[in-house]
Amino acid sequence: MRTIQGETIIEAVKSMCIESNRHLPEDVKMALIQGVKNEDSQGAKEVLEVIIENAELASDKEVAMCQDTGMTVVFVELGQDVMIAGGSLTDLINEGVRQGYVAGHLRKSVVQDPILRNNTADNTPAVVHYELVEGTGLKITVAPKGFGSENMSRIYMLKPSEGITGIENAVLETIREAGPNPCPPIVVGVGIGGTFEKAAWLAKKALIRRMDIPNSKPQYAQLEQILLEKTNAMGIGPQGFGGKTTALGINIESYPTHIAGLPVAVNIGCHASRHVSREL
Repeated sequence: MRTIQGETIIEAVKSMCIESNRHLPEDVKMALIQGVKNEDSQGAKEVLEVIIENAELASDKEVAMCQDTGMTVVFVELGQDVMIAGGSLTDLINEGVRQGYVAGHLRKSVVQDPILRNNTADNTPAVVHYELVEGTGLKITVAPKGFGSENMSRIYMLKPSEGITGIENAVLETIREAGPNPCPPIVVGVGIGGTFEKAAWLAKKALIRRMDIPNSKPQYAQLEQILLEKTNAMGIGPQGFGGKTTALGINIESYPTHIAGLPVAVNIGCHASRHVSREL
């Protein structure tokens, strides 16, 4: 049995909240640079260059790359032979978020109640997803999620007979209806299978997978590429001004499902696809 002290977790989450809001993941930066190379439209090139410059300035000057510093989503892979000392893991994560958003001068966007709308003033509570795994490890991924893109996300409960065509139509319909609203070029997470809530979780988790790593299953890797090509043929383009770079990447995650169902969730992320992982 391995013991991890609570203060270690607080400090890690605190620093990840700040880092993720200031520094764009390398695969996202590379995709933006590639987008500039691929574009024929001078306007689209210029928009992408401004996005890249914004990310570089945020990193160099240690400031947030976007005014919407998101609701903090946290993925936890907890080894079953780990003991957490100093409080519950959820409380420790929230304390890290609280300290990170205050120390990093990040916008506090969370309201305590969806109807009353009273701001919690420290961006807590986070949305925390747990997976229990073998061993003595603890991996934490912090992924701030802005709501310009989150609001464009959708879930579909398709009939099994709709198959791949139905999945394609659901994803492309969501992207087409979103248009310029989620600040394209977007990153799209697609969850297929499970139940209503499992599909949504899969779609969210898909957003934190590197875009240069395709799905390990050939049928889904092929579908990712097809969806990306069809998305970029829509002409929405960077920030909705037209062009060939509507999406930087589309990642799919899947799970077994019921014989009577085909759940499909589409979680849209903006070009500031922020996430940082650490193993403690």
